[in-house]
Amino acid sequence: MAKNYLKRSIDDVLITWSRQEEHKPVLLRGARQVGKSSSVRELSKHFEHFIEVNFEKEKEVHPVFSSDLSPQKICRKLSVHYRVPVAPGKTLLFLDEIQACPNAISSLRFFYEDYPELHVIAAGSLLEFALENLPSFGVGRIKSLFMYPFSFGEFMAACGEKQLWEEICEASPKNPLYDLFHSKAKEYLKQFLIIGGMPAAVAAYVKNFDILACQEVLDDLINSLKSDFTKYSQRVPEVRIATVFNSVVQQIGGKFTYAKIGQEYNHRQLKESLALLQKSGLVIPVVHSAAAGIPLGAQINPQKQKMLLLDTAILQRLSGLPLSPLLLNDDFSVINKGSVAELFVGLELLKAYPSNWNPQLYYWQREKPGSLAEVDYVIQKNEAIVPIEVKSGTTGAMQSLHLFLKEKNIACGVRTSLENFAQYNAIKVIPLYAISHVLKKNLV
Repeated sequence: MAKNYLKRSIDDVLITWSRQEEHKPVLLRGARQVGKSSSVRELSKHFEHFIEVNFEKEKEVHPVFSSDLSPQKICRKLSVHYRVPVAPGKTLLFLDEIQACPNAISSLRFFYEDYPELHVIAAGSLLEFALENLPSFGVGRIKSLFMYPFSFGEFMAACGEKQLWEEICEASPKNPLYDLFHSKAKEYLKQFLIIGGMPAAVAAYVKNFDILACQEVLDDLINSLKSDFTKYSQRVPEVRIATVFNSVVQQIGGKFTYAKIGQEYNHRQLKESLALLQKSGLVIPVVHSAAAGIPLGAQINPQKQKMLLLDTAILQRLSGLPLSPLLLNDDFSVINKGSVAELFVGLELLKAYPSNWNPQLYYWQREKPGSLAEVDYVIQKNEAIVPIEVKSGTTGAMQSLHLFLKEKNIACGVRTSLENFAQYNAIKVIPLYAISHVLKKNLV
């Protein structure tokens, strides 16, 4: 069992699933080392018996799934092998690193059809690559849940600041946060941008609250994530994937352009490498939308995309950015011209969606001569379009946001910055640390 486990939001989702009379097998999806296995092990404490199969480490188990995919027969063999009873309602079966055994992925549909009373969870770090070859393996038969690194709210709870986070959750433009609490929240935000949300880094921090010690953990994580490049595709050289990945790091905060990578590879090769990085979960696209109506995805221009990295701390380490300016200043623009703040907002929005969604992020841009304008994020909330402009400090004009509201005839927009909650006519100010509430609460 996991020791000193740090609670995640998905824990409640998994417990609710485990108590439902009808429960499909769960497929936990997300990048490597975001905490999938730890969350399942924590859930196992609610069961009498637990079987964990790791298909990467335990090659000898693969033949169990090689021919007859009858779930009852599979479970009998697993029960004998692990010397653990398999009893519906009492046993949790965890199929980890399932991408290493495609037959095991195929077996999930039969667990739903022929053995629905058994609780089964599967997970895999590079799962999207395997699912690409099984496009309809579990339609309607498997419940996909998506995991990301720690959100800021989860980080606050891990640091013992659950009550402060609850105060933040109760605040709004009409009810700003108490100034003392606002200052404290900003300090935690600065720490979070440096530590990031990768579970290993968060765990290292809450152990001794040593930011420098976390940097070594992050370096090890980065090396591990890069070592996976060889697993992405047999067709694509590792060096090409690394080249594209490094270019993503350099282009954070702006429109991603293949021409900036260099002339060594053609457009098709670069596009293929970028697609692999996106499948791994390391790189997340933000696609341009005309935002003329909903759904936003119906009006995209795939030729215009920005790229995000999975974690702010990973960006900090890869960019070699100094830590002291971020910790000692209230103006985040001193760090990488504000792109860290923009990255943070995009990641917080993704983490705020329900875990059974696989959301797409959008931005808006107008490129008319003499009238350039860009809104960092555009989201759909219920039937409304909500534009979000990110300001890395506490000041900055909002021309693009006002232009968007006027052009699209939208009543309200959001500015997120280091300011406390506030409202300026049609613009609602949400602090960076609370931006997830734009989706979770009725703030706009």
